Amino acid sequence: MEPHYPLEKAGIRNLRSVFYNLSIPVLFEHAFLKKEGILTKPGAFNVLTGRYTGRSPKDRYIVDDAITHERINWGSVNVPIEAEKFYKLHERLTSYLQQRDVYVYDGYVGVDPQHRMAVRFINEYAYQNVFVQNMFLEATPEELAHFVPDFTVICAPRFQAKGKEDGINSEAFVILNFTEKMVIIGGTSYGGEIKKAIFTVLNFLLPQAGVLPMHCSANVGEKNDVALFFGLSGTGKTSLSADPTRRLIGDDEHGWSEQGVFNFEGGCYAKCINLSQEKEPQIWEAIRYGAIMENVVVDPDTRVPDYNDNRYTENTRVSYPIEFIPNALIPGIAGHPQVVMFLTADAFGVLPPVAKLTRKMAIYHFLLGYTSKLAGTERGIVEPQATFSTCFGAPFMPCHPRVYGEMLGEKIDRHGVKVYLVNTGWVGGPYGVGQRIDIGYTRSIVQSIVDGSIESVGYREDTLFELLVPKSVPGVPPELLDPRGQWQNPEEYDQKAKELIGRFEENMKKYQPLPE
Repeated sequence: MEPHYPLEKAGIRNLRSVFYNLSIPVLFEHAFLKKEGILTKPGAFNVLTGRYTGRSPKDRYIVDDAITHERINWGSVNVPIEAEKFYKLHERLTSYLQQRDVYVYDGYVGVDPQHRMAVRFINEYAYQNVFVQNMFLEATPEELAHFVPDFTVICAPRFQAKGKEDGINSEAFVILNFTEKMVIIGGTSYGGEIKKAIFTVLNFLLPQAGVLPMHCSANVGEKNDVALFFGLSGTGKTSLSADPTRRLIGDDEHGWSEQGVFNFEGGCYAKCINLSQEKEPQIWEAIRYGAIMENVVVDPDTRVPDYNDNRYTENTRVSYPIEFIPNALIPGIAGHPQVVMFLTADAFGVLPPVAKLTRKMAIYHFLLGYTSKLAGTERGIVEPQATFSTCFGAPFMPCHPRVYGEMLGEKIDRHGVKVYLVNTGWVGGPYGVGQRIDIGYTRSIVQSIVDGSIESVGYREDTLFELLVPKSVPGVPPELLDPRGQWQNPEEYDQKAKELIGRFEENMKKYQPLPE
């Protein structure tokens, strides 16, 4: 089958072969023959992404043009680049692809038919075309016959830029161009760059349509009660939302429209480090034929993965279709949420495992986006580092944070949403001294939130952080709910807590006054 919309529209021509919307088995055959990775005993295909085993935020740019100039929150996260530099790199990239094979996948991003976007993915690697098929939504044969992309993503990992000569930082680049409706990626094989780039596009466009884009996972219970889990990579979005008693809507990016919540994607991209069948059975079982693993250590003889080995990176990953989760909601669309959880991995070890937030503090913590970047999630991160990521997804939120904060506040009011702060980080001391909260305790906390039982236990006020801390949670040791009491020296806790509050206040100066 030939593509309806010509590749020449993206400046791509004189190719050796174009493989269009191939099936997963055929793509794996190509990947095997080209030695792009190896098949593991569970059936997943494992690849090594080389130097880049996580996103490279300093290598991502947005073209500063008439569409973006006034709307983008420019700075160290959303870095502007001149259109001329984009066009020069694009020309060299497309010249590089001449007389080479490319794999093309036409599909959709966004489950809601009213807000979905048609996207063409052009990949140099066959396995990355499996990745995008896993992560995004399939078009029907009838749709393919008339398919015209709203956006095009060209990804050629072997093509390297010339760094400063090209006006960028290194050989790797991810550049978004809203005038050309195109993303170009080179120099990096990390799959997360592909999905996060197109999600950034949606996060820019959807607010203009009245839809709040969110970096969160979501699930729904038997009573159609929807829960959202905000948080950066590694804070537990995927693990905590993959609940066998609830249906998974999606694990990473969603929109909140006038009708309710909808998934952006058709798959999951889960961390594998220290994965266990006991604690994360759904993810464990999803690692089978059709899944793509990145940078997992595999025994060369038995082909058995070692999820505890971090020799390549802490940020080992697996991509799989959402239907690999037995109780996934397909299509991933549901009603308005009843509860929202902000997940933070507190490396200071001073926040309680769970706290209820007033509306004011919900907006505060949403704009604050406090967490810790975990090892390997981004290039150069080797141990947890305290950070502030606005809306719990600053690298993917190109508009000014107040745009998203005001939308969230309006939706909390309209739908009577309850909001909680859930700490999946450290207790008893900071990273290196204390211990990380056991995921079993966090699951008990989440269960009490989604079933509403946490509302009946009573709260004490944490005056330092202006939080409402529950007096008890079923399945959680009562002493764990008092973080100060877990420290050997309470005075050291007070000092570290005040230090963190100082960081909070300094970071929030730019958002004052808070959205009403």
